[in-house]
Amino acid sequence: MTEPGAASVSSASRASFRSRRGRRMAIVMAVLSVVLFTVLALLVAGPDAGGDWVVADRIMMAVLGLGLGAVLWRWAIIAAVPDESGLSIHNLVGRRHILWDEIADVTFDEGDPWATVHLRDTESVAVMAIQRADGDAARGEAQRLADLVAESRTRP
Repeated sequence: MTEPGAASVSSASRASFRSRRGRRMAIVMAVLSVVLFTVLALLVAGPDAGGDWVVADRIMMAVLGLGLGAVLWRWAIIAAVPDESGLSIHNLVGRRHILWDEIADVTFDEGDPWATVHLRDTESVAVMAIQRADGDAARGEAQRLADLVAESRTRP
């Protein structure tokens, strides 16, 4: 059931915010790092072939690739998800749900790497899901977020 005033909000405006370029690059690099480090771990010369790599070294190389892949995968799942009560921000480190009433302003100044949500208590929270690398699309997404904040103020 929709709330009064919510009918004017399109389903597209409530879509999740996600970086396009950063997400694509992180996924490609995560897969590449896992594959590359695993292949290297299998191909390096061990003591039986005149090399210095023992089984523990090979395992650590594969684990390093998995670790790097995990960090890159975490970058790929950065998002900001709007709902009726507020905005859930999933940055590289940490998650936070901010109520619409707590948001004072949204900025995406020239030179900033991502959009910023300024809270009424003077705190600022980065919205890494809206990244400068996405160019004009990122500016549009920052405006969409600002519109959602403005729309939330008009609801009863």
